[in-house]
Amino acid sequence: MRAAILQNNLMHFNPTFSCCLKPSFQFREMRLKDFDININRRRGAIAALSLVLLAKDSISTKLAYGFDFQLVAPDQTIEEAESGIIGHAQALLQVKELIESESWGQVQTAVRKSSPFLKQDIYTIIQQKPGNERPLLRKLYSNLFNNVTRLDYAARDRDASRIRECYENIVMVLNEVLSRL
Repeated sequence: MRAAILQNNLMHFNPTFSCCLKPSFQFREMRLKDFDININRRRGAIAALSLVLLAKDSISTKLAYGFDFQLVAPDQTIEEAESGIIGHAQALLQVKELIESESWGQVQTAVRKSSPFLKQDIYTIIQQKPGNERPLLRKLYSNLFNNVTRLDYAARDRDASRIRECYENIVMVLNEVLSRL
């Protein structure tokens, strides 16, 4: 078997069928050189993909703190979420100083840094609530983070009136969420 694989010209049997007739077999040659090129391309693609995946974490932290849409860390407990939610909420609300100074790039960075932690905390706490309380909390959760996303887009567009409107909505919804949790 091994001797057949190492030959320069490998023969493959590919059956072709005609309509209701006996099958006929055609021979097709595949040179070992072509086979090696495919393997080398595959290895190259795997190496490049693994490099990208391994370097993703170090590259993404240097970018503008893109939104993290991971909902729940598997190792976060309800106690950790409850103890961290106030600090993360305050970090999100500290964006007001940057809004007043009209530092739009810094507003985006601060919002993107603080909102994923708050999102994770609130989601973890909502999951621990009884089933009859969850729909309202999920609606408030959705409203809160839709306003966070709108604030980020408004900061990107440098639209001061929309930024202030979104910030006021965030404060209002965040206070309601915290009072219900």
